[in-house]
Amino acid sequence: MKAVTWQGKRDVRVENVPDPTIQEPTDAVIRVTSTGLCGSDLHLYEVLTPFMTPGDILGHEPMGIVEEVGAGVPDLAAGDRVVVPFQIACGNCWMCMTGLPTQCETTQVHSEGMGAALFGYTRLYGAVPGGQAEYLRVPQAQFGPIKVPEGPSDDRFVYLSDVLPTAWQAVAYADIPHGGSVAVLGLGPIGDMACRVAQVRGAGRVFGVDLVNERLRRARGRGVETYDLRSFDNEKELVQAIRDETDGRGPDAVIDAVGTEAHGSAAAKLAQQASALLPRKISGPFAERFSVDRLAALYTAIELVRRGGTISLVGVYGGTADPLPLLTMFDKQIQMRMGQANVRRWSDDIMPYLTDEDPLGVDEFATHRVPLSEAPHAYEMFQKKREGAVKVLMTP
Repeated sequence: MKAVTWQGKRDVRVENVPDPTIQEPTDAVIRVTSTGLCGSDLHLYEVLTPFMTPGDILGHEPMGIVEEVGAGVPDLAAGDRVVVPFQIACGNCWMCMTGLPTQCETTQVHSEGMGAALFGYTRLYGAVPGGQAEYLRVPQAQFGPIKVPEGPSDDRFVYLSDVLPTAWQAVAYADIPHGGSVAVLGLGPIGDMACRVAQVRGAGRVFGVDLVNERLRRARGRGVETYDLRSFDNEKELVQAIRDETDGRGPDAVIDAVGTEAHGSAAAKLAQQASALLPRKISGPFAERFSVDRLAALYTAIELVRRGGTISLVGVYGGTADPLPLLTMFDKQIQMRMGQANVRRWSDDIMPYLTDEDPLGVDEFATHRVPLSEAPHAYEMFQKKREGAVKVLMTP
């Protein structure tokens, strides 16, 4: 089959690889009909290269048609239309039963000290072949796949794999009072969808911050009060501008949807690039002990949120030696929640919004749809924010 493989920093290729097969009774194999390109895929493309191996199959936002199921998968059958969550979880362990499938005790990657295995996402999360491919083996298929109805296009449901539950959890963790205010830093796919979820869940005012014209335009068109980061000389001016709209206090909550590759973090960017250029035998151990994130967005969130407010971290962070302003965080009595989205914890809550009325705008959420063969161009276009790319779907 054809699959998108990682070969090195900024080097992905579409190659022929062996077709997946049933290996365990709880496996399924699906024929992928749509698969997304996620902002966190770009971290593999750039800064998390020390944890990658040439030939790794990328992607964690797939949906498709079940081709085959193992004997331990009673609720799926060949021909079912399913969305596959990005994490792999059993549904039966203590963590899964308490709504934390990203911490699944069955699939935790104990060798790396990490949580549940993820599709297409480095050896830290199991190096499981991902969904940017023609076919996908789905472990723990007795729990993970979400059956969806025939009829609407894939666009209606494919975001259940990651974008929708990640944005939904970001808003839930932000704990925005009904009628309250939230600022979303970063209006890429997750930040954009978090704005939409906040609106339908009762936020009174939603502020969005970015520096990409297309992202700002999309959010503004849906009623978000947008701020172009390029219009301010520094972070303090931006913070003050939003405070002026919130009685001088700052918003009740801030969602950081940027993560480790924030603009305005020159020193950390240099450190990340240096780590990625080290020989493979050195780069992995170095990154595990000394890696840092570009923290400009997080620092802005800490400064911006009102005293006693909440910060929800949804952008991916991977540093192990990050400095944090704990004095400020303690003094402001900031609450902070974070983590990978627990997809099956939220999928039933989200499904009623995936109707023909389309309150979240999923049917037209993608800006680009390309064949899988154009994946290298799609990665470059998305990373460099060219051609108005905000969300890319690929079709095998």
